[in-house]
Amino acid sequence: MTTDPSRPSPLEALKIPQFRSLVIGRFVFIMGLRMMSTLVGWWIYNLTNAPIAIGIVGLSEFIPAFSLALYAGHVIDISEKRKLMLTGVGLYGLAALLLLLLSSSFGTSHLKPHYIALLIYLIIFGTGVIRSFTGPIFNVMLAQVVPKKILQNAITWNTGVFLSASITGHALGGFLIAGIGNTGTLTVVVLLVFSAFLICSTLNRIPPLNERGEKKTWDSVKAGLSFVFKTKELLGAISLDLFAVLFGGATALIPVFARDILKVGAEGFGLLNGASDMGSICIVILLTLFPPRRNQGRKLLYAVAGFGICIILFGLSKLFWLSFGVLLLSGIMDGISVVTRGTIMQLKTPDNMRGRVLSVNSMFINSSNELGQFESGIAARILGVVPSVVFGGCMTLMVVVVTWFKAPALRKMEY
Repeated sequence: MTTDPSRPSPLEALKIPQFRSLVIGRFVFIMGLRMMSTLVGWWIYNLTNAPIAIGIVGLSEFIPAFSLALYAGHVIDISEKRKLMLTGVGLYGLAALLLLLLSSSFGTSHLKPHYIALLIYLIIFGTGVIRSFTGPIFNVMLAQVVPKKILQNAITWNTGVFLSASITGHALGGFLIAGIGNTGTLTVVVLLVFSAFLICSTLNRIPPLNERGEKKTWDSVKAGLSFVFKTKELLGAISLDLFAVLFGGATALIPVFARDILKVGAEGFGLLNGASDMGSICIVILLTLFPPRRNQGRKLLYAVAGFGICIILFGLSKLFWLSFGVLLLSGIMDGISVVTRGTIMQLKTPDNMRGRVLSVNSMFINSSNELGQFESGIAARILGVVPSVVFGGCMTLMVVVVTWFKAPALRKMEY
């Protein structure tokens, strides 16, 4: 049996030391952040007993992350990447420390629950500011530490590492909340974030590809937006994921399902929170070994439609293992979407515009997670928890149908 010499080894990207350091640092960092977000959702719901409070957490992070995303992209393109990344990771560590203080016996004995909730919103607002700069930086650096010929392999590994960290953080967060409480869990988060800082500090300096005086800030921002809107495959992929995540954000209401509908407590909450990411990592491993060769755009649309169906089934389920199973399947669909969109994004974007283009992506995709969380909280308040989730899944299917007919360039996309 002979191997195709034109096809890189599935382990090709891991042979590069800088890439290994980048993904290991990102794994530890994302695991800590996912544990923190898991805890905050559970904590705020138990402080307020109101599903809409979970939505306000999302809104608190969405407002700064969305508002600063375009400017952040300009800053990323003109900045030394390693220094900017370390600054962001360090500031996340500070936010985790503040939450730790708030959860301690000192914080709970001196502050009433509604004041603690308000301070949580304020801290999360601060992490939204940090994320607007830190969110895209790992992906920007990725394209500068690996050769373009193995970029697709590196993207798949990077996605797998991200999802593995999400699984671990979500699931472990639930078990730690049950075992050692909020304060103990946040102590682990602080240790993880500062460990990530130390790992990332071993990376080499990556100089900017654009000089600070090359363009005025607004001209630079407009150039990034213009590129996205002129590149139809990019625009179609971003729009599809934006609305799918916005309406299909059922995971924001998992604390409500775990505690009040499925009645599985913090342990079950952790498992449900990690189910989608478990499915995603399974498909990412498969895609690493057998990357899709044809009809990637069409497969992306099928995957998002499958995601919407899974969200509808999750909303209707009253059984824990059925809920877990459909969330797992939704993660498989989402993993296909993430890998395909990420590959389109990296292959279509020139090096000197990566910060701006990936920040536009962050602005519309990553921020839509928080906006979707807010939408889920409002919809749950108006429609009820179960109807709001079913409605979101139906809207996701409608988005796929509209995209199929309105974005033929994406449907026909191959790479």
